[in-house]
Amino acid sequence: MAATKKALQIRLPPLPSIKDVIRLYKLRALRELSQNFLMEPRLLDKIVNAAGNIENHVVCEVGPGPGGITRSIIQRAPRKVILIEKDPRFVPSLELLADACRDKVDVDIITGDILKTDIGHFIPKDVKTDWLDSPPPVNLIGNLPFSVSTILIIRWLEMISKQEGPWAFGRTRMTLTFQKEVAERMAARILSSQRCRLSVMCQNWCTVKYKFDISGGAFLPKPDVDVGVVTLTPLKHPIIQQPFKMVEKVVRQIFSMRQKYSIRGAQTLFPEDVREEMALRMYKMADIDPVTRPYQIANMEFARIVNAYSEIIKQYPEFEHYDYRAKKVPEAVVEEAV
Repeated sequence: MAATKKALQIRLPPLPSIKDVIRLYKLRALRELSQNFLMEPRLLDKIVNAAGNIENHVVCEVGPGPGGITRSIIQRAPRKVILIEKDPRFVPSLELLADACRDKVDVDIITGDILKTDIGHFIPKDVKTDWLDSPPPVNLIGNLPFSVSTILIIRWLEMISKQEGPWAFGRTRMTLTFQKEVAERMAARILSSQRCRLSVMCQNWCTVKYKFDISGGAFLPKPDVDVGVVTLTPLKHPIIQQPFKMVEKVVRQIFSMRQKYSIRGAQTLFPEDVREEMALRMYKMADIDPVTRPYQIANMEFARIVNAYSEIIKQYPEFEHYDYRAKKVPEAVVEEAV
């Protein structure tokens, strides 16, 4: 009987603990960068385990900080680790890890803002798979700063829709931490009190799995909220097969009046003098009851609404660039709810 294959483990030489590293390099979490350090090795391992078997994979870690999750990633024998860290104070501690695994794992340390970094540039070309095949041996893992997490996931969803960046190599999987409330919204199903724009956007392009919670008390400094760990695997085909900007616009406007009838938000897609007529036409084309609340609309029903909107703007191209928000307040001060 064949023996069960056991994942390869890399044993790192004796290293100072993460607490000692923080003390050694005189590091402290910066509130303005939403930094929180996770110290407990068991929890660090649990996050990486949620990504599945990453042996011989290319792993990109976003915001490694002092390198807690990085250690757990390296111990699982990936082919290559790409570290994207905005704060240069952490580079010496990350270089310590890179030196410790030299000749075992290739480690690239990139000092830069993840919102401005092309991850795909650092991924070896030979890992590319066809979009309809199984996901490639590439993983994104990260304990994301709360301040950029929602902005980042929306940006990544758009890249998934265009098969750009890490998704030019196939359906690259993600294992990420978010503020618990945001994680719950991402995974929220129809009728859930947490269901919102972010729920529909994430689930339109990915299979979203809420894996587990981490108490805020496990972080240093302790945040005011707990953390949720989520995995996202891009779908072969999105549920709503329309351009990203169009999907985002329709879903955002419908959820802009979350507690009212959904058609109230849908009306804001059209100029004031025709909005009632056009919204009713759109809902009739989509076969949706106008008095349905936004959180009661299933993903496939959103697909019908967006498809109906697409047909309407083919007939009335001037509606495509209508922006309800521009009529209210300057765009710079609008803070869109997730």
